[in-house]
Amino acid sequence: MTLATLAARNLTRNKTRVLLTVVGVAIAVTAFLIFRTFIFAFTVGQEQAASDRIGTRDKVSFIMRLPKNYVDKIRAVPGVRAATWADWFGGQDPRDKTIFFGAFAVDAKSYLDVYPEYILSPKAKQDFLDDRQGALVGDILAKKLHVKEGDQITLTSQIYPGDYKFHVSGIYTSNVKAVDRSSFVFHWEYLNDSLKNPVAKDKVGWILSRIDDPLKSAEISKKVDATFDVLDQQTTTMSEKAMATQFGGMFSAILKVISAVSIVILGIMLLILGNTIAMGVRERTHEYGTLLALGFEPAHIGRLIVLESAFVGLIGGIAGTLVGTAIVSGIPKWLEETPLSGILEFFQVLPVATVVGLALSVILGAIAATIPAWRASRLQVTTALRVVG
Repeated sequence: MTLATLAARNLTRNKTRVLLTVVGVAIAVTAFLIFRTFIFAFTVGQEQAASDRIGTRDKVSFIMRLPKNYVDKIRAVPGVRAATWADWFGGQDPRDKTIFFGAFAVDAKSYLDVYPEYILSPKAKQDFLDDRQGALVGDILAKKLHVKEGDQITLTSQIYPGDYKFHVSGIYTSNVKAVDRSSFVFHWEYLNDSLKNPVAKDKVGWILSRIDDPLKSAEISKKVDATFDVLDQQTTTMSEKAMATQFGGMFSAILKVISAVSIVILGIMLLILGNTIAMGVRERTHEYGTLLALGFEPAHIGRLIVLESAFVGLIGGIAGTLVGTAIVSGIPKWLEETPLSGILEFFQVLPVATVVGLALSVILGAIAATIPAWRASRLQVTTALRVVG
């Protein structure tokens, strides 16, 4: 019989305690997987942003719009292959204002040139380009809005007053996670012509550019900003990933809290395992004395305790991984009925997350047993045998 076999058999000594400990570990691993998946779903688009795209916004704030003629100046910067622009519309479906989605006014042709990841049928693309009131709707958003190609839809805006009528020219998809499939994209000219205030006309929210060499992203960004240094309204240019991170800055505090909670949960799991092992060691002091008297080395006793704790962590980790994966798999269907469905369209457990969760449960199990194992390995045979088992 090996130490591992003996450690596994010892788990049946106090079945109730071991079972409760396994449940505690499983709950901790399940929560860890859910929280890490939540963080991944929020940040996957930022992590997979195109390396050959940069974004330009006002130097002070995102909410300050730029003059449209800045686009032509950026197109003239060496290294810039193509440039387009977009403007946040703040659209809402008056039929159901609880549905959250991004609605953007864009320059139709140049936007699709800069974002070739949009998958459209040739007919849908041409219909969009030809129709001033045409709009492209992500396939995920189309299901929520209950629209299809050829339908008409009216949106209101939190920023621009009035009703805006659109024709759904196409439903786009994408196999690139950086492309939001819950967005509503329409012609900037349609929005611009509807504005009554001359101060608000001919302005854009931000400018997006494709560059020739992704390795020169920082260098080209500096050239773009230098173009406007002498003007009243200056700019800040950055990679698409950095821009997406800033755009989603409202969620950064939430993500930090979730990340901290996931770490705290692992700490709780460590305490649960440590407490269970310490109780077991105290109860079996006499038994360890007997083993030492029979010729077991102190190191054998220590390893036996560590293995028992690691086995408990492993069993709890496997259970937590299975339960967590099952729960996460069902969350997207639940999210379809909530405003978060567009934000968390990639809510799925990553294989690496399950491996990490399982590995941590075993590692933390072993760590939790280090102090009890150390104390047990230092027991004197005479002292241990005096303890009534």
